[in-house]
Amino acid sequence: MRCCSAQIAGIWESPEQTLKKAELVFCEVARAGAALISFPEQFATGWDPVSDKNIEDFTGTTVTGLRRLAEEYSIAVIGSFRETFSPKPRNTAIAIGRNGEILATYAKIHLFSPGHEDLKFTSGSGLATFSIEGIRFGLAICYDLRFPELFRLYRHKEVHAVVVPAAWPKSRLQYWELFIQSRAAENQMYVAGVNTTGTTPVDSYTGASMTADPCGTRIARAGDGNELLYYEIDPFVVERARRDFPVDNDRRDALYASLMGKRQE
Repeated sequence: MRCCSAQIAGIWESPEQTLKKAELVFCEVARAGAALISFPEQFATGWDPVSDKNIEDFTGTTVTGLRRLAEEYSIAVIGSFRETFSPKPRNTAIAIGRNGEILATYAKIHLFSPGHEDLKFTSGSGLATFSIEGIRFGLAICYDLRFPELFRLYRHKEVHAVVVPAAWPKSRLQYWELFIQSRAAENQMYVAGVNTTGTTPVDSYTGASMTADPCGTRIARAGDGNELLYYEIDPFVVERARRDFPVDNDRRDALYASLMGKRQE
């Protein structure tokens, strides 16, 4: 299946204007024949770990706009927005099918405490999986890449690919590449990170959206500006990697859990 990471800089705190920009992406991706578009973290507003603006529910501007575009262009889409939640909003990714239906939602589990995101947002507590054209996907968001346990859980769910919307800063770009390739190789799955670009009031970003295959090999990488990055996901490549090198057979999950319990004591 052909997919696209839409590495575009949103218009700061302006979902309506950013969605107009996103429609141009849908037009181009439709011509290119891709079945799925993924946008960066909080793409419609720009990522801000402490913002209390543009907090929406599923009837708000961002979700309804993406649902309309998905249906109009018959392309599935993954977006990210600030979701209304009590007592604090959630940083939520949403997968929308080509008919405009909501396939899955994922609230960011690992909030970025160095940027005080944990003070302004509520952490998620569940996984999100969905299927498109027989390919099983999972969702994670940005800082989640630093926590391999989450991707291990998706491996247990037998996903073929995890898509990671992100606002990963230029200053730590080397870890972005390292973690994407590591999470892919560890779990014998595709990992597709879609990053933002440009400078915001929060930080500077340099794109480098990339996808790694089940061997951890980089198969697609964007530059540092606005770019549509295309890549292919083949579930048979995942299944072959897991069959030919069945590393899962040698895991000691019960022992790991026991050792973790002893450490906590």
